[in-house]
Amino acid sequence: MPNVSKQDFIDRVASKSDLNKREASKAVDAFIETVTESLRRGDSITFTGFGKFSTSDRAARTGVNPRTGEKVDIAAARVPKFSAGSALKQAVKSGGGMGGGMGGGY
Repeated sequence: MPNVSKQDFIDRVASKSDLNKREASKAVDAFIETVTESLRRGDSITFTGFGKFSTSDRAARTGVNPRTGEKVDIAAARVPKFSAGSALKQAVKSGGGMGGGMGGGY
Protein backbone atom coordinates (compact mmCIF):
# COMPACT_ATOMS: atom_id res chain seq x y z
CA MET A 1 0.00 0.00 0.00
CA PRO A 2 1.58 3.32 -1.05
CA ASN A 3 2.42 5.90 1.58
CA VAL A 4 1.91 9.61 0.86
CA SER A 5 4.85 11.65 2.18
CA LYS A 6 4.43 15.16 3.52
CA GLN A 7 5.98 16.52 0.32
CA ASP A 8 3.56 14.48 -1.83
CA PHE A 9 0.70 15.85 0.26
CA ILE A 10 1.96 19.43 -0.17
CA ASP A 11 2.22 18.89 -3.94
CA ARG A 12 -1.40 17.68 -4.02
CA VAL A 13 -2.61 20.62 -1.93
CA ALA A 14 -0.79 23.02 -4.26
CA SER A 15 -2.37 21.51 -7.37
CA LYS A 16 -5.90 21.49 -5.89
CA SER A 17 -5.79 24.99 -4.38
CA ASP A 18 -4.01 27.08 -7.02
CA LEU A 19 -1.29 27.82 -4.47
CA ASN A 20 2.37 27.51 -5.36
CA LYS A 21 4.32 24.80 -3.55
CA ARG A 22 5.84 27.25 -1.08
CA GLU A 23 2.43 28.67 -0.13
CA ALA A 24 0.96 25.16 0.12
CA SER A 25 3.85 24.09 2.36
CA LYS A 26 3.21 27.06 4.67
CA ALA A 27 -0.52 26.23 4.77
CA VAL A 28 0.10 22.55 5.59
CA ASP A 29 2.65 23.48 8.28
CA ALA A 30 0.18 26.01 9.76
CA PHE A 31 -2.57 23.35 9.80
CA ILE A 32 -0.33 20.83 11.58
CA GLU A 33 0.87 23.45 14.08
CA THR A 34 -2.68 24.63 14.80
CA VAL A 35 -3.99 21.09 15.36
CA THR A 36 -1.00 20.26 17.58
CA GLU A 37 -1.40 23.42 19.71
CA SER A 38 -5.15 22.89 20.07
CA LEU A 39 -4.75 19.27 21.18
CA ARG A 40 -1.96 20.25 23.57
CA ARG A 41 -4.42 22.67 25.24
CA GLY A 42 -7.04 19.91 25.44
CA ASP A 43 -9.28 21.40 22.74
CA SER A 44 -10.89 19.28 20.04
CA ILE A 45 -11.27 20.28 16.40
CA THR A 46 -14.29 19.19 14.35
CA PHE A 47 -14.58 19.36 10.58
CA THR A 48 -18.21 18.40 9.93
CA GLY A 49 -18.34 15.38 7.64
CA PHE A 50 -14.55 14.96 7.62
CA GLY A 51 -13.76 14.11 11.22
CA LYS A 52 -12.74 15.18 14.69
CA PHE A 53 -9.28 15.59 16.22
CA SER A 54 -9.31 15.17 20.00
CA THR A 55 -7.34 13.75 22.90
CA SER A 56 -8.02 10.75 25.06
CA ASP A 57 -6.62 9.83 28.45
CA ARG A 58 -5.12 6.37 28.48
CA ALA A 59 -5.01 4.73 31.91
CA ALA A 60 -1.85 3.28 33.40
CA ARG A 61 -1.54 -0.44 32.75
CA THR A 62 0.79 -3.38 32.96
CA GLY A 63 2.28 -4.72 29.73
CA VAL A 64 4.59 -7.61 28.90
CA ASN A 65 7.96 -7.30 27.19
CA PRO A 66 7.61 -9.74 24.26
CA ARG A 67 11.33 -10.61 24.26
CA THR A 68 11.74 -11.39 27.94
CA GLY A 69 8.18 -12.02 29.12
CA GLU A 70 8.91 -9.54 31.93
CA LYS A 71 6.00 -7.40 33.16
CA VAL A 72 6.40 -3.68 32.47
CA ASP A 73 4.47 -0.77 34.01
CA ILE A 74 3.13 1.58 31.33
CA ALA A 75 2.34 5.08 32.61
CA ALA A 76 -0.94 6.88 32.02
CA ALA A 77 -0.82 9.22 29.03
CA ARG A 78 -2.86 11.70 27.04
CA VAL A 79 -2.89 10.60 23.41
CA PRO A 80 -4.16 12.22 20.18
CA LYS A 81 -7.18 10.67 18.51
CA PHE A 82 -8.92 11.08 15.15
CA SER A 83 -12.50 9.98 14.53
CA ALA A 84 -13.53 9.92 10.87
CA GLY A 85 -16.75 11.70 9.93
CA SER A 86 -19.56 10.21 7.90
CA ALA A 87 -18.62 11.85 4.57
CA LEU A 88 -15.00 10.66 4.86
CA LYS A 89 -16.09 7.14 5.80
CA GLN A 90 -18.46 7.02 2.82
CA ALA A 91 -15.82 8.41 0.43
CA VAL A 92 -13.30 5.78 1.52
CA LYS A 93 -15.88 3.00 1.41
CA SER A 94 -17.06 3.92 -2.11
CA GLY A 95 -13.59 4.74 -3.41
CA GLY A 96 -14.74 8.16 -4.59
CA GLY A 97 -13.77 11.68 -3.59
CA MET A 98 -15.58 13.67 -0.92
CA GLY A 99 -16.77 16.35 -3.31
CA GLY A 100 -19.79 18.42 -2.29
CA GLY A 101 -19.31 20.93 0.49
CA MET A 102 -15.96 19.50 1.55
CA GLY A 103 -13.97 21.64 -0.88
CA GLY A 104 -13.88 18.84 -3.44
CA GLY A 105 -11.63 15.88 -3.96
CA TYR A 106 -10.30 15.11 -0.51
